Amino acid sequence: MKKEMSFKVAIIPLLAMIVVMTFAVVVLDQGPHIPLIFGTSVAAIVAWRMGFKWHEIEEMMYQGIRLALPAVVIIILVGLTIGAWIGGGIVATMIYYGLKLISPSVFLVSITFICAIVSLAIGSSWSTMGTIGVAGMGIGLSMGIPAPMVAGAIISGAYFGDKMSPLSDTTNLASGLTNTDLFVHIRHMLYTTIPGLVIALIAYGVMGMKFGNQGMDAASIQNTLIILQESFVISPFLLLIPVFVIILVAKKVPAIPALIIGITLGFLAHLVVQGGSLSSAVSALQSGFTMNTGNETVDSLFNRGGIDSMMYTVSMTIVAMTFGGILEKSGMLNAIVKQILKVVKTAKGLIVSTIVSCFATNASCSEQYISVVIPSRMYASAYREKGLHSKNLSRALEDGGTLTSVFIPWNTCGVFILGTLGVHAFEYAPYAVLNFVVPIISILYGLTGITISRLDDEEYLQVKEKNQERSQVV
Repeated sequence: MKKEMSFKVAIIPLLAMIVVMTFAVVVLDQGPHIPLIFGTSVAAIVAWRMGFKWHEIEEMMYQGIRLALPAVVIIILVGLTIGAWIGGGIVATMIYYGLKLISPSVFLVSITFICAIVSLAIGSSWSTMGTIGVAGMGIGLSMGIPAPMVAGAIISGAYFGDKMSPLSDTTNLASGLTNTDLFVHIRHMLYTTIPGLVIALIAYGVMGMKFGNQGMDAASIQNTLIILQESFVISPFLLLIPVFVIILVAKKVPAIPALIIGITLGFLAHLVVQGGSLSSAVSALQSGFTMNTGNETVDSLFNRGGIDSMMYTVSMTIVAMTFGGILEKSGMLNAIVKQILKVVKTAKGLIVSTIVSCFATNASCSEQYISVVIPSRMYASAYREKGLHSKNLSRALEDGGTLTSVFIPWNTCGVFILGTLGVHAFEYAPYAVLNFVVPIISILYGLTGITISRLDDEEYLQVKEKNQERSQVV
């Protein structure tokens, strides 16, 4: 017989995972796979002790993995895209013209703005980072700008568009789960996201001034340009491929077929434009592009991509979602959130708790979608009871869930960024300005009441009547 899940029992797997994760990552300098497997084992034992049968626990893990399967497919396709676009000379062309046209002092601002526009148009931070972001890393590193700083600017721009685009899955998810009109939800997010973007751009402008004042090594950049010309056929016509893919997604072509078309075009460019062999083109898709120019910086930029490069990310995603699946489906997360709601007494505390819960869900369940789904379920009635409009909840879900997912190394977003941009979450975290500033702004709004919308008297009475009807049914 299943026992009721208490807070003290529910918190055990989470604490066990955090302790082991901290020791493994910080002390042993190891990856998060084993700690997550350990946390999954503890969660399974706790669920078993609480009355769940083993086949039920297995099903919880499988349900968690199923939730991540769309992300796994995208991860694999991004690995193929990177390999195809490097082999086809597309990335080299973007880097070449980027080095020629963009000044180092304004590069961080420029790449943030470009990624924001692209992501806003296509509604996907992952697709933006896997295409424009890869080229942006190459340009920034060639200019001598530290990789974590470049990655932070790319992430800030990509997540601005992902959060604000009506095409974004998380934006539609947050509005749909809270029964908030999509465009009402987006307009309400402007109050936190626009100030966050302005602060981020100012910060990147100040960071960029340092590189402009130093005067970049012109000889080094010129040497990089020469190597690119010698190693690839550089042509502005190759830029039509990423433009075409962006247009496809903006026209609401699903991400998977759009990426497949981009991969195919990159593959053909490798054969036709670059004159590569069929064997080398296929190898770039499987194990990544390889070249040896003697220039360590250039080689590190282009020796990457392919399915194999994404297997670390795929395995991390699967392992993380087994842990998250047990926590959610066994009721452990529900027990934890219920305990939080017992402590929260005011509307101000409710908004802060929502944002903190979203971040905690990102850390425990390792998936930004779950960080939107679970708190939306748990907090919806509490917002209604306190007379708060649903758009406050939908905004808090995105501010606390969508944006903070990048800070967790074992979250699917943190793992994806490591596999795509090659920078660890702990390294780029201080530079992903938008992603940590927006939650802070949202918390300040919650504490002060600024931009917090309440239900009018008629709406509040309707909510009370619905709650009374529910209680009578129960």
